[in-house]
Amino acid sequence: MPAVPRLATPVTRPAPVPVTGVATLLLAGGKGTRLHELTARDSKPAVPFAGANRIIDFAMANAVRSGLPRMLVATQYAPHSLHHHLPTRWGHRFPQAGLALRDGQDRFMGTADAARQTWDALEAMGGDQVLILAADHVYDMNYADLLAAHRVSGAAVTVAVDTVPRAEARGFGVMQADAQGRILSFLEKPADPPGMIDQPDRAMVSMGIYVFDRRWLQEALFDRPVEAMDFGHDVIPDAVAQGVAGVWRMPAGPSGRGYWRDVGTLDALRRAQLDFVSAEPARLPFASPASDWYLGRGSIAMPGAVVPESARLTCTLVAPGTQVPAGLVTGENATEDARWFTRTPAGTVLITQTMLDRRAAHAHIRRSVTPPPSNRRGLHA
Repeated sequence: MPAVPRLATPVTRPAPVPVTGVATLLLAGGKGTRLHELTARDSKPAVPFAGANRIIDFAMANAVRSGLPRMLVATQYAPHSLHHHLPTRWGHRFPQAGLALRDGQDRFMGTADAARQTWDALEAMGGDQVLILAADHVYDMNYADLLAAHRVSGAAVTVAVDTVPRAEARGFGVMQADAQGRILSFLEKPADPPGMIDQPDRAMVSMGIYVFDRRWLQEALFDRPVEAMDFGHDVIPDAVAQGVAGVWRMPAGPSGRGYWRDVGTLDALRRAQLDFVSAEPARLPFASPASDWYLGRGSIAMPGAVVPESARLTCTLVAPGTQVPAGLVTGENATEDARWFTRTPAGTVLITQTMLDRRAAHAHIRRSVTPPPSNRRGLHA
């Protein structure tokens, strides 16, 4: 099992040294269509993870542990639960009302446009750097280390990176860098990802976390057409073309590698939670013991789900508030799973209450239209 992140900040731990000279923007407006029904009414960062946590809580816990005193959170798709959750759960961890939220109301034209439209608030934070964070990944990072590395690098832009097998890199921004860390090429979600110069079987991928020099970013945001307002597709490639972009590789953890998971698919969401099954509650943003959410057989129950002991669920995600009927079996018959539920090619099954209601209604209709068995003795009487 990979070493999972320790993201809690116990009261016994000394308070982090506040980071100065930086404005922080957390991008939390993604819809997350590959999570199917889980994001029908909520954004991807708001999806529950390992009990009472939400995906966004990992970025928030990282920010607190890193000593970021101020943060602006940009929301867009289905923002209501985040606008309640973030001030309630995290507001007191940012002194002097340092946590602010801005709802794009479907006006943000891309990730970079969210920064452009909130530039007044970012400018009010002061500082010479702008830190852009992603709210939809599960990872452990000290942003203070990233900022320090950027400041000594001389680069105008620093991209936090991880490495993955080449075959798994198609859904990311993929780059090549020289020995000094200068980015030589950047491709957003390429069909044939290039390998690293020194490790051709692996690819260097963007974590969606960037540090910009303020002046460079301001010029980049306000000197481009509104249709070219995405960091991955537009802004970072421009920085690479100018030769001013560098990489920062997340330090290795106890396992010899850092922990970062993109949980944008049902398979990835389920598997990442399994990494935390045997972890201490303190490794989560706040305590959520596995006994509250792990069902066994690779299955996860989300908040409010009720699963009777007679149910046999394999590789299954039970959506929030779902009441599983007694004796339900999933994950063993692909055809039957796909008939009633959302099932991925890799075998993860998602169950929602709506799906179960549809299944129950079909069973009721079948019972009501099927004639009772004939009484053969009566026919011959």
